[in-house]
Amino acid sequence: MTVLPDDGFSLAAEFPDATHEQWQRLVEGVLRKSGKDAQGSAAEDALSTALEDGITTRPLYTAGSGAAAPGLPGFAPYVRGGRAEGGVLSGWDVRQRHDRPDAARTNEAVLADLESGVTSLWLTVGPAGVPVEALGTALDGVLLDLAPVVLDAGPGFEAAAQALLALYGERGIAPEAALGNLGADPYGLAARTGDHGALAEGVAAAAGLAARCAARHPQLRAVTVDALPYHEAGASTAQELGCALATGVAWLRELTAAGLEPSAAAGQLEFRYAATADQFLTIAKLRAARRLWSRVAEVSGVAGGGAAQRQHAVTSPVMMSRRDPWVNMLRTTVASLAAGVGGADAVTVLPFDHALGLPDAFARRIARNTSTILLEESHLGRVVDPAGGSWYVERLTEEVARAGWAWFQEIERAGGQAAALRGGLVGERIAATWEARSRRLATRREPVTGVSEFPLLSEAAVERDPAPGRPAGGLPVVRRDERFEELRARSDAHLAATGARPKVFLAALGPAAAHTARATFAANLFQAGGIEPVHGPMPMEAAAAAAGRAFAASGAAVACICSSDALYEEGAAGVAEALKAAGAVRVFLAGRPGGLRETYEKAGVDEFVVAGGDAVAVLGSVLDRIGVA
Repeated sequence: MTVLPDDGFSLAAEFPDATHEQWQRLVEGVLRKSGKDAQGSAAEDALSTALEDGITTRPLYTAGSGAAAPGLPGFAPYVRGGRAEGGVLSGWDVRQRHDRPDAARTNEAVLADLESGVTSLWLTVGPAGVPVEALGTALDGVLLDLAPVVLDAGPGFEAAAQALLALYGERGIAPEAALGNLGADPYGLAARTGDHGALAEGVAAAAGLAARCAARHPQLRAVTVDALPYHEAGASTAQELGCALATGVAWLRELTAAGLEPSAAAGQLEFRYAATADQFLTIAKLRAARRLWSRVAEVSGVAGGGAAQRQHAVTSPVMMSRRDPWVNMLRTTVASLAAGVGGADAVTVLPFDHALGLPDAFARRIARNTSTILLEESHLGRVVDPAGGSWYVERLTEEVARAGWAWFQEIERAGGQAAALRGGLVGERIAATWEARSRRLATRREPVTGVSEFPLLSEAAVERDPAPGRPAGGLPVVRRDERFEELRARSDAHLAATGARPKVFLAALGPAAAHTARATFAANLFQAGGIEPVHGPMPMEAAAAAAGRAFAASGAAVACICSSDALYEEGAAGVAEALKAAGAVRVFLAGRPGGLRETYEKAGVDEFVVAGGDAVAVLGSVLDRIGVA
């Protein structure tokens, strides 16, 4: 290593150190120009963003922001990763999911994936995937001592596990060479189905598999601690984290009670988390999860590296949209990058058409290549803990860990994960979180590109083979696009029945410079509900008469007036009257009415549409009013 001589030269020597107070004063000046008078910490508060779980992101982080020491990579508390090595041998396991029931077609897809960069397989077995008896066909040609297999068999996990173990024997795989996870997850199954009666029996069966793996298969785990059921029900980051932690603790109790030593019990668990397009929260969640599990392992008597949580990150199904599914490629790219930076051991990138059914070969190729590009071209795996040292990430990790631990403690006070599920605590809290988030989605404060923002009504539908049904009856399965999807489905049905979509006439007053911004806003809003905008630009001279004629010719039943505030004062009332006279069942005005609300309403304006308004309520009422079922 070359050591540069210390010549005493500093690039910043002639500049005094800036202080936090100086920065605050600059912020105060900017806020005053925008009409806000805030001093000191209040100025920072004005620029802060409130997240879920009581977490707030600040505009500036410094070395004094306050966070626990993260330790070193590969050492407790494992915040910086469960492995210490760097260089070309690091990176993550590229794990592809397969759930097509046809074993022969699954085998073709499996072999194509393994030949093109995938390093492990996540295989759905049973009624929702490959039949248990066809497991050998699905894995024909797979080198089982090189490619780990992770099973997802729901209630049939024991039969699927026995089939995989038998397959290892038939193919001459030595017990110590078997890789992967048998996928026993009775807690996750209870969360998905609401069937708590079979939980004790499932736990006992899983404990038996864990004991067998611990004794004979040192590289094979038996149990998955799956946090996806909670994430897919709408849980916040801390709720997902706390539920996973409580489930892991429940497994430690069960497995040690069944005779395993604490380190052996911990070694049978693999944790599965969702990775979202909120990259910093995903990074912080994975780092915080390792820190919290390290603390649990410490007090449970888990020795050495067994305290390092093994993590499987899956790109979030909740964020995947059915409309304009191509945008999902961007979402999963950000999510997989966050999972890798956060230190996940294995990453599954769900194909962009995941929400539509079974993926095709192109979608699977894009999914696996996402990780390949990050690893082989961006070389992300060559850096240990890339986010480490960022004061923002370290502080966010601290806050996520505290919020997750608080929720975990509440679950423990309720009697543990099984009792909290059975008693409704978990479901009620997650439902409240999702209700709050649904309001942000409905008002488009949390936009969904291609759905609630920038929708494209003319896009060709992407068709896929239907995916097998999933267990139901427990926690719900939600998506960010669901309420807008309901509106679009109504529009599609209307199109199929009548040959045309419902329409809205945009009465764009004055020159383009005056009306373009609000006309664009209105068009975007109404298209999010499947309502086709008909643009009607008109000069202010005789605007009322022109608006009436253009509306009558548009085929629309509702209208929205779009222009500047100044031109509204000049002619919006007359245009509204003309639109009503021409038969508009509802007239909107884009923008806030100011002191002219009463004037506009008397003229016929029924509602004012503004940024931050409840788009779902507005669009639903329009479809109702014009008779779209």
